[in-house]
Amino acid sequence: MPKIVDHDERRLELVDATWRIIARNGLEGATMREIAMEAGFANGALKPYFPTKDTLLEFAFSHVFNRTNQRIAEVTADQTGLAALRAFCLEVLPLDEERINEARIVIPFWQKAVNDPQKAVIHQQSMDEWLTAIRRHLREARDAGDVSTAVDDTALAGQLLNMLLGAQIEAALAPAGRTDFGHDRQLEGYLALLTQPSAG
Repeated sequence: MPKIVDHDERRLELVDATWRIIARNGLEGATMREIAMEAGFANGALKPYFPTKDTLLEFAFSHVFNRTNQRIAEVTADQTGLAALRAFCLEVLPLDEERINEARIVIPFWQKAVNDPQKAVIHQQSMDEWLTAIRRHLREARDAGDVSTAVDDTALAGQLLNMLLGAQIEAALAPAGRTDFGHDRQLEGYLALLTQPSAG
């Protein structure tokens, strides 16, 4: 019997290998040859799965985003309002080595998206999805009386998303092995501000 090849599993193996190489050597060090060697593939065996490095990077970004969303769905399943918002943010923030490595995939993708409309669209769709979820949790928290600031939810959601993305940049650019940036404490400080009425 010939061995049945699970193509989805092979793609994920290649994405995992890509993460490891980018974490060690940066995007430029993640050549197709290096990725193949890291994943235990013969040189040139990547072509049926990812014809170019760009297609691999797009898949890697989508996989990171989907994996983060899966974690978010699990931790927010029974929560609403501020509790759900906190849980959402804690899954995005780079609080451990796994999530820092995810940030190291995301940042090179952003760099490519600056001059690549297709990647820019993928990024914008992902961020729009997150903004929708953040605004929903803010609205739930406001309805429950847990958010009292006069700042509108659209502005609050944009502030929070930018804080999450900035945290990813800080962690990805930090020396290897560093994981304590105070992001969890910064998040708690931000959430505390939501309960304060704006001066005026």
